[in-house]
Amino acid sequence: MNVGEVAGLIAAVAAVALVAFCAVPLLKLGRVLEELRLLVRDVGHNSVPILQELKGTVSATNTELGKLSLVTEDVSKVSAHATVVSENAAQLSTLFMSTLGGPMIKTAAFTYGVRQAISGTKAKRAK
Repeated sequence: MNVGEVAGLIAAVAAVALVAFCAVPLLKLGRVLEELRLLVRDVGHNSVPILQELKGTVSATNTELGKLSLVTEDVSKVSAHATVVSENAAQLSTLFMSTLGGPMIKTAAFTYGVRQAISGTKAKRAK
C-alpha cells in the first residue's frame, strides 16, 4: 500500500463518518416534518366545522342586528310622538291659561269678596 491508497482510504472513511453524522439530524428532521404534516391535516379537518359554526353565528348576529334596527326605528317614532304630545300639552295649557285663567281668577276674587261681605254682615248681626 502506498501513500495515495492510504489517503484515499482515509478520505473514504471520513466521507462515511460524515454521512453517518448527518443522517441522525436528517432522520429527526423527517419525523418533525411528518408531525407537522399531521398537525396541518388535523387543523384543516377541524377548521371546517368551526368555520361553518362561525358562519351560522354571523348569520344569527345579522338577523338580531336587523331586529335591533327595527326596534331602534320604533323607539325613534315613539320619541317623536312623545315630543308632539308634550308640545300639544304645553300649547293646551297656554291656551287654557290665556282663555279661562283670567276670568276664573276674577270670578274667584269676586266670590271671595261676596263671602267676606256676607260673613261681615253676619258678624255685625250677631253682635
